[in-house]
Amino acid sequence: MDVALLGGAMTSFGSRDGWVRDLASEAALACLDDAKIAPADIDHLYVSNMASGEFEGQTGVMNALAHDIGAVPAYAQRVGQTSASGGAGLYAAWQSVASGASEMTLLVGVEKMTHLSTADAGDIIASLTHSVEYSHGVTLPSFAGLTARAYLDRFDVPRESLAHVAVKNHANACKNPDAQFHKAVDVETVLSSPVVADPLRLYDYCPITDGSAALVFCPASLAREYTDEFVTVAGIGGATDTHVVHERADPTWMGAVADSARQTFEMAGCAPEEVDVAELHDMVTVLEVLQLEAFGFADRGEGWRLAVEGTTALDGDLPVNTSGGLKARGHPLGATGVAQAVEIYRQLLGNAGDRQVEAERGLTCNVGGFGNCVTSALFEVDT
Repeated sequence: MDVALLGGAMTSFGSRDGWVRDLASEAALACLDDAKIAPADIDHLYVSNMASGEFEGQTGVMNALAHDIGAVPAYAQRVGQTSASGGAGLYAAWQSVASGASEMTLLVGVEKMTHLSTADAGDIIASLTHSVEYSHGVTLPSFAGLTARAYLDRFDVPRESLAHVAVKNHANACKNPDAQFHKAVDVETVLSSPVVADPLRLYDYCPITDGSAALVFCPASLAREYTDEFVTVAGIGGATDTHVVHERADPTWMGAVADSARQTFEMAGCAPEEVDVAELHDMVTVLEVLQLEAFGFADRGEGWRLAVEGTTALDGDLPVNTSGGLKARGHPLGATGVAQAVEIYRQLLGNAGDRQVEAERGLTCNVGGFGNCVTSALFEVDT
């Protein structure tokens, strides 16, 4: 069964006063309004969330949300897959409609993080690593630094090339009213910011963020009863890699991304060169580069050139992270994968405002941990 996106919305990202239930309700109700359906129309409700229990002592968010927005008695389920929870939610919501189990499914991704200190939030995030790595103080930022150093040295890549990714994504975020950062940066600013994990610096990393995003899924045949133009899920795939990062044969190759990409492209019946716009998981600048290579948009060791040469800019051949990406739009863990799809939904329908690009087919990639688990999806506009 062909599955359509009937509506999409997101809150503003950043430091928000509301708690996880408030943020989830805000995005959910805005999404239902965009889809022009009532809460009572929802059959299935999925909430993508990594750690609301750890962050604010709130569990059962899915049941609370069904109550808060008036969606009772919809089936409700929480989807957790670390920082890829949003992508896993996309897969679950798509599956619920594609299988025929639900005619109208609401997906909400949400996380509340900024009320904790950076150290406490970082400790919660680091708990997704292997227990042995975690006991030695290994964190995702340190993995990123080790990987970036290996990539730069192996392929003789200039360090400033990664800074171009940050510059591009900050520029895009300046055009996104929902983004956390509306501040342009230049290469010199990125390279002079404080070192976090050599060779990476502060402006190579995404921020800690609060926010929520939501989508409504339904059969394409039903979507036609509501609107003449909508977005369909053309392909979707997911994969895992070794949980222990140092067990990978090549830390500069994102195997789970490549496996997820293969599934997605095969299901959609298209090739990488047919993608018009993409939202990739740039938790750190080097990850955007590695995903470009794993998806086949660039040869091994050549992905860094795309930002430097302008290929991934708004006016380039393959705009990437038009929303500002995790780097500047923000990264509320459970919401990120959903927010990526909301951006593609808006781009394909021509509703992206000042950052609008020409696109009929868009891609998302949501990564858990440092490539431990991945969900990718390809969307097309149906007119």
